[in-house]
Amino acid sequence: MEEDDAAAVTTPEQFKALGHPMRHRLLFALGQGEATISQLAVTLGSNKGNIAHHLRVLADAGLVQAAGTRPVRGGIEQYYRRASRRLSYEDAATVEVAFRAVATEIAAAEPDAFVVLRTLRLTPEHAEQLSAALRDLADQVEDTGDHPRYGLLLGLYQPAQPPSPEPAQPGTPATCPPVAPQPRSRR
Repeated sequence: MEEDDAAAVTTPEQFKALGHPMRHRLLFALGQGEATISQLAVTLGSNKGNIAHHLRVLADAGLVQAAGTRPVRGGIEQYYRRASRRLSYEDAATVEVAFRAVATEIAAAEPDAFVVLRTLRLTPEHAEQLSAALRDLADQVEDTGDHPRYGLLLGLYQPAQPPSPEPAQPGTPATCPPVAPQPRSRR
């Protein structure tokens, strides 16, 4: 797997595979390294049959691949890994499911996670610079050594804007919204 390996989610199979939070959680877990169905079941607190099913859906969509085998007590243990280091997608429903999976991971974080959500007013140029800085930060972090793993969630987005009122046509009187009557005070 290449270090800068990223895959765009474009096929119906990929969108369907990413439509379930458990599959995102599997991708998060496999982001920590290769693992077997048994190891993933323990990590995610699920049963092996459930994990095997979701892994099969991810593999059929090309998001997970076999990473090798190892003999164990009269059998063979299959290891799996992510097919890409990163995924990029813009489908709103898939993004929503991904964020639910991220929320589950953050809620279970130990020690407690640091999460901040705020809004800023930025010029388009400043937003572009900040976006580039966040991309650089995500790319520069080395994933090596025996140190504890941390999740890193970076984002910059422009919230949907409310529709602006249509401008009045020239020569047309401007209209104001009706004013609700105010109760009279008794004196």
